[in-house]
This record gives sequence, C-alpha cells and structure tokens, in this order.
Amino acid sequence: MSQSKTAGPVPEDKTAEEEQPRSPREIRLVMVGLVVTMLLAMLDNLIVGTAMPTIVGDLGGAEHLSWVVTAYTLATAASTPIWGKLGDLYGRKGAFLTSIVIFLVGSALSGLSQNMNELIGFRALQGLGAGGLMVGVMSIMGALVPPRDRGKYQGMFAAVMALATIGGPLAGGFITDHLSWHWTFYINLPLGVIALAVVVVTLKLPKVHNNARIDYLGAILLTVGITSLVLITTWGGQQYAWGSKEILGLAALSAASLITFCYVEQRVDEPMLPLSLFKNLNFTLVSIIGFIVGFVMFGSTVFLPLYQQIVQGASATNSGLLLMPMMFGMLVVSLVVGQAVTKTGKYRIFPIIGTIVMTGGLILLSTMGTETSSFTSACWMIVLGAGMGFLMQITMLVAQNSVELKDMGVASSTATLFRTIGGSFGVALFGALFNNRVTDTMKERLGEHASAGGGVKDPGQMSPAALRKLPEAVQDAYHHAVSNGMHTVFLCGAGVAVIAIAAAVFLREVPLRGAGKGEKPAESSLEAAAV
Repeated sequence: MSQSKTAGPVPEDKTAEEEQPRSPREIRLVMVGLVVTMLLAMLDNLIVGTAMPTIVGDLGGAEHLSWVVTAYTLATAASTPIWGKLGDLYGRKGAFLTSIVIFLVGSALSGLSQNMNELIGFRALQGLGAGGLMVGVMSIMGALVPPRDRGKYQGMFAAVMALATIGGPLAGGFITDHLSWHWTFYINLPLGVIALAVVVVTLKLPKVHNNARIDYLGAILLTVGITSLVLITTWGGQQYAWGSKEILGLAALSAASLITFCYVEQRVDEPMLPLSLFKNLNFTLVSIIGFIVGFVMFGSTVFLPLYQQIVQGASATNSGLLLMPMMFGMLVVSLVVGQAVTKTGKYRIFPIIGTIVMTGGLILLSTMGTETSSFTSACWMIVLGAGMGFLMQITMLVAQNSVELKDMGVASSTATLFRTIGGSFGVALFGALFNNRVTDTMKERLGEHASAGGGVKDPGQMSPAALRKLPEAVQDAYHHAVSNGMHTVFLCGAGVAVIAIAAAVFLREVPLRGAGKGEKPAESSLEAAAV
C-alpha cells in the first residue's frame, strides 16, 4: 500500500533547535570547517588529473587509466543521495564526519598504492567518502543558516570553487614536479584533519533518535541506476560505440532500475529519495536548472582550454589560469547576488537573469573562430561565468527552501546529484559533437584520407606539441576543425540552456525562511510552492 510519508519519526526538539538562530560567531567558526571540506571535495580530481601521466609512468597499467577517474566518479555519484538520507535519519554531523574519515582513509591508501589495481580500488573508497562531503556542507549550512541569511556566506563557497578550479592544476603540477605523485593524495590529510577538528569542536546539532528502517532496496536500485548512467556517459563514444550492445545494455539496466526504484519508493515508510519532493514545483524546476548548469559548466571547462591551447596557442603549463575569466565572472556575480538576496529576501529574478545571461554567453562563445583574440574569448567567458554566478548558489538555496528541515539532506543531495549527472551528460554529449565535427572538417579540408595523409591519427585527440610537428596545411586545417567543433558544442549548449530559461520563468517567489518574524518556516514554503 502506498505511503504518503516523506520522512521518519523526528523528535519534537530537533526541528525546534535547528530553527533557533545561531550567533554570527558560531556560524563563522563552523564555516571554517565547511569551507575546508568543500575545498577538499573540489580540489582532489583537479590535482590528481595533473599528476596522472606521472602516476601511470610509475605504476604502469596505462590500459586501466580511465578507471582511476571512473571509479572515483562512480562512487561519488552513487553515494551522494545515500549520504543525504543518512544525515536526515541519523544526524548530519555524524554522517558528515564519517564521510570525511572515509575520504581521508581512501586518500592515504591511494598515496600508498603499489600498482594500478590498488589505486583504482582505493580511489573508489575515496569517492565513497567524497559523496558525503558536498552534501554534508550544504545540508549543515541549510540547518544552521536561514535561507534569507545564506547569501552572506555563499560568497565563501563561490570563492572556494574559483580557487579550486584555478589552483588545483597548479598545485598538482607543483607537487608532482617537486615532491612526488603520492603527495597529490597525502595533501588531503592535513586539510581533512583541520576540517575534522573544527567540525567536532564547533558544530552543535541535536542528536537524532530514529527507529526508521533504511530503504536498502531503494538504495541498491538507485545506485545501479546512477552507476549505469555514469558509465554510459563515460564509455559512450570512447570505449564503446553509442549503438553498441554494451551501451544499450547499460541504458536498459539504468531504465529498469530507475523505474523499479520509483515503484518501490512509493511503497516504503522511509524512502531513500521521497518522490513527493518533486510535487513541489520549485524543487522540480531548480533540479532541472541544476542539471543544465552542470551540463554547461563541466562541458565548458573541458573544451575551453582545448580551444585556447590549440587555436590561440596558450600554454598548457598553467592550464587552470585559462579558466580564470569565467571563474572571475562567477565569483563576482555570486557575491553580489548573495548580498542582494540577504537584503531583499527576493530571489526569483536571479535565476531568470542567470539563465538568459548563461545562454547569451554560450552563443557568444559559439562565434569564436581561428582569428578570435584571447581578449575577446576572455570577455565571452566572463559573460558565461556571470550567468552561472546567478545560478550556482541560488539553485541550492531554492531547493533547500522548498523542503522541511528534516529533509534538508535529501534536498541537498538531490540538487548535487542532478548537477553531477548533468555534468556527466554534458561532457559526453559535447565530446561526441566535438569529435564528429572535428573529424568532418578535417575530411572536408584534407580529403577522405586526412588522418592517414595528414598524420592526424585521432582528429578529436590531438595535443598542441604533436600538432606542431605536422605540416602547416594540416595545422591550419586542424585549427579550423577545432573552431568548428567549438561552434557546434556551444551552440548545442545554448539550445539546452533555453530549457533552463523556461524553467526559471515558472519559478515561484516563495518567502525565504528567516524573512519575517512569526513566519511558519517550513510548511508555509511547501504549501506556497506545491503544485
């Protein structure tokens, strides 16, 4: 029989205590631990990615290289919703600290790896902990700070994101060159210990006594569905053709798992992901917007440096710096929007502006050609970054404001999951479009046997150093091919971003909790935004 419950028994004093205002000093102290943890979550892949060639040279097993990244990504994506639910059921502080410990143990073991198989296994363990880092940060933030006041602190997280994107590759290169690749993992340990100590000492949340049973079947089905989706986007067009039996089999498995998951979630007392959350119009719409933001952001960060290195001749040494204009636009706008939301209590206009600006930035980037200057492309990147700056924190804010406090973890993990899955699809779709357009352009300019005659074995994967060794005619053809590929990628991204504009227009202006005295904080938001 279908159940209407969306959460298990919650003590009366739990919600009351979480709604009590915290002193600015208490929040600032906790923020230190949260910011360091978020830095851990974002830095890891960026630092490790820079060191991967050295790691492969030391451990061997180049044929398993992709699994070092895939194992981490799979474990992170699959565990994200589970961590959110565990925090809601048994206490956010305990779940958060556990995820940090698992992440640090995985980091230490990864640094001690003696072969590629060990590294893959320990990276999966590390990813399991990483799934709870971002969710823990956002759900604890949601429990401590009323949505209206959250803008005061969201600039910190935007700054961390910019720092990680720019500093990650630089730190990875420096560590690899001057220490050893092992320290790309060991660097997490002192940061993690600081985060643990700060959170243990400063974070005070009520203990939760909950007799609800974990939805194990739902957790398994959701894990299988998410894992299959990530594998499709990781392998599709790379290891296997999109129409291969492996990819089609994964698609069928994912569809079957997720459909069965939806069936099960409507028939258990404590669902892993309460589907009733999606009856809330705002929650559903910001989930769609979050998916598209991930789609655009991750796709852009993969292909923009490629264009700058191949066509504009930028150095790959400081690859993180290539994205600085986009990060700058994101950071500045995020800070301004955060303060505006705190001051006015209004937020609906910002997703609308953000989605329009983001779409405009993608259209501008689609106009880049072989003669586009670095200054011009930087300006277009600032526009794209500004658009995402309107959206990055607002989508999480609206998602959290759309649920009761007892579902804060699930709301945070769902918003994070949609953005992660969107990023996976963005990289996969953009990659397929880019490679096809580059290949077609090379054939148009050099003939059907361009790869054999021109020396370009894989038109979609050509390093700047290898390109410089080829004849000038081939280099010129490849510059045009990459420019055409970028045109297709960003024009497609703009088309997808239009969906985000439509979703933003239909958002409703629901009063933010903490916006007025005597306001019923959770239920009023739910009733106002529910369909």
